Amino acid sequence: MNLKIAARMTVVLALCAAMAATFMALRGNGSRDASSPRSAHPGGEPATLEVARCRNIGMAAANDPTCREAWAENRRRFFGTDTPAMPPPGRFGPATDQSVSP
Repeated sequence: MNLKIAARMTVVLALCAAMAATFMALRGNGSRDASSPRSAHPGGEPATLEVARCRNIGMAAANDPTCREAWAENRRRFFGTDTPAMPPPGRFGPATDQSVSP
């Protein structure tokens, strides 16, 4: 009786292995790059092309004034604001004197 159970377990394991191999074969090549695809020629706005150029020149872009301007424009467009980063002084202070009287 124990021999029958062992034979059945072997058959079940073989079927599971065959199914796993079939699914892996049907799934295709798993060596695709998981990162987001980059276009070799980003089309559209000149600012996008300039940012792509700056990305490609590497560390030299940090000292390039054209790249600095392109990054500033890209940040402005991304955040969608034309207001300064810091509020004017005193803007968030109390509107009236809120001192506590003893």
